[in-house]
Order: sequence, then structure tokens, then C-alpha cells
Amino acid sequence: MSQELKGKVAIVTGASRGIGKALAATAAGLGANLVIGARNSGPLQEAASELAKKYKVEVLAVACDVTKLEDLENLVNKAKEKFARIDILINNAGVSSQYPFQDQPLEDFERLAHTNYLGYVRLIRLVINDMIKNKSGAIINMVSGSTLCDPLPRNFIVYSSLKVGLRAFSKGLFWELRDHGIKVTSILPGVTDTDLTGKLKEITGDTSRLMTTEAIENAVRFALTVPQNVCPLEIAVINQQTPWTAPVIPFKQQHPGK
Repeated sequence: MSQELKGKVAIVTGASRGIGKALAATAAGLGANLVIGARNSGPLQEAASELAKKYKVEVLAVACDVTKLEDLENLVNKAKEKFARIDILINNAGVSSQYPFQDQPLEDFERLAHTNYLGYVRLIRLVINDMIKNKSGAIINMVSGSTLCDPLPRNFIVYSSLKVGLRAFSKGLFWELRDHGIKVTSILPGVTDTDLTGKLKEITGDTSRLMTTEAIENAVRFALTVPQNVCPLEIAVINQQTPWTAPVIPFKQQHPGK
């Protein structure tokens, strides 16, 4: 195990499975202690035990719904009570919604905004002053490869437009914080073989077209281990035959929630 982040503390959201769990493992593999958050306590505790045993680091699991400000505050407070510092924030929690706009349920809009945008911005706001005080820190935001498309992919315009906003916010945040020794990196992944995409049959039927989480892990590892005076501002990791390159996703497909 590498020790490049030994003594550091990383918060990772959406960490009970999929990309989030893989990124928590990436940070732990570099020697960082972890505070991992997700909505479902059972799988989260299992992930914590697994990561602690495999990487020999301390792992604190905190049930957290990133749409709720009080949960985000509790996550940060528990992290500081346990470790007294927060060095790394990996914002990964996310939800997807694929509909032609005229068919998209109205309640989807608030859920997407609070999870995929406000959850990120609020959590950064809660940790940033400690990073400024320490004159160091790394913030990694999981954005989306769909933001590279113009126009945005069909069926994804609400989801993707919020990710466009997050991408713009992350760039601006870097310029505001760079003089404090804080790095801000956006990861723009293509369609990845996870539970989030598993039910999009017309997209994921041929799994050879999908990325595994390994490419995203490698991108985050790079971002966390470059020299102190270097900040990878954005890293786009796109599967070679992404369906977004058209950019057309068929209208008729099964929604992940069904």
C-alpha cells in the first residue's frame, strides 16, 4: 500500500457501492483514513469494515442523505470529532433521471438539484474553512462526461445541465481557492458499469462499450498524488465508444427507478 496520503483524512460520499466505494478504496490505498457517507446504513457499514480490514486504515461510516443540510453538517461534525481534520473531499453521491423533458416527473427536478448540485456545494462550504485554515486541501467533484456534449444528450438535459453548473462552479472555485493551497478537480466520466447505469438496456446491453471504475480510480489517484504546485483542473475519462458521442440516447428505454 502506498503511504502518500498517510495521516490525511478523506470524506467520500455515495461510498457504499459503485464508483464511490471504489474511490474510497483509492484514497485508503494511498494511506488516508476515511469518513464515508451514504443513505443506507447497512451497506455503508459493510463497506467500512471491508475497507478498514483490507487497507489497514481507520474508517468512519456516517449515514448521510446529501439532500439534507442537517445530514451534511452531521457528516462533517462526526469527521472532525473523530479525526480533528479534513484534508480531502470526494463528492460522488449522485442520482440519475432519464426522460424526454415533457415526460419527466416534476419531483425529479428538486431531487436532482439537491443531490447532484446543492449537495456538492453545501458540503464544500462546510469543509472549506478548515482547509483554508490548514492552507491545504483537495476537493474532487464527480461531474459527468455528458457535459462535453453540445447539445446535451437527449433524455438527460436536466441531469446534464446541473452537471454543467457544477463543472462551472468547480472551475470558479479553483480560482478563488488556489492561493490558499487548495486544489479543486472535476472528473468527467463516461458511462460506467455500475448499478446506476445497469438498467439502461439500450445503452449498457453491450458491456464492452462501458468503462469499469478502474479508469476513474486512476484519474482520482493522479489528482491526489501530483506535486503540491500542480492541480489537474479537469480530467475527462470517456469510454471509447460512449453513446454520448452522437449525442443521442434513444427515447424509449427503461428508467432506472422502474
